[in-house]
Amino acid sequence: MTPVPLRALIFDVDGTLADTESAHRAAFNQAFAAAGRDWVWDEARYTKLLEVSGGKERILHYWQQVQPDIRPINGSAVPDTVQHLHDLKTAAYEQAVQDGAVRLRPGVLQLIESAYREGLRLAIATTTSPVNIAALLRATLGPDWSRYFMVIEDASTAPLKKPHPQVYLQTLKRLQLPASACLAFEDSANGLQAALGAGLATLITPNHFTADHDFTGALRILPDLLGASVADLRAWHAAAPASDPS
Repeated sequence: MTPVPLRALIFDVDGTLADTESAHRAAFNQAFAAAGRDWVWDEARYTKLLEVSGGKERILHYWQQVQPDIRPINGSAVPDTVQHLHDLKTAAYEQAVQDGAVRLRPGVLQLIESAYREGLRLAIATTTSPVNIAALLRATLGPDWSRYFMVIEDASTAPLKKPHPQVYLQTLKRLQLPASACLAFEDSANGLQAALGAGLATLITPNHFTADHDFTGALRILPDLLGASVADLRAWHAAAPASDPS
């Protein structure tokens, strides 16, 4: 059977396009302090919390750990508090990005630009919020950052968080392409499982927080994208085993 040509690249954001997690952790801690809570997420705790996808989900998960009787609370007090904490965190993160605290990972900009020039469709499939995406990519790719990406799926459009494949399935639908024509880029086990669940061959670039994750099933595991060319991606994609669930 003739391999399906590579036609699109689909990128996760946090940890994949940029080393954002240290800035996110600092922003969570800043939000907790601003709200008068004595919660502090050190690096070890935050690494463990990254097993939970989504910022609000992460806050609620932690709250349930430190206050197990939170579940019976009636009304909107809990979700409203979580939303407030997350809003504070988002503002702190956006300010950190504007201050230059976050950079694209090695090779990312070069690969995006070369893939765009060569006519590959580019997409984003992430469980982070639209404001986080815009803050990061505006600061790193410039004010016209969105011109690179034909499709952007995020927490506002795909509420089922990774490892559920919803965000990737919706991205493929909007790209109007089969999974076999695309390559996903991830940094975490949850992200890999989401991409594999949508039938996508997946290239993994682990970071400091995800280095110990299980990446069984990944097409390639690279330290970063430095030196990875579009020709490399086409060759790796062509050699990938068929896995499209459709």
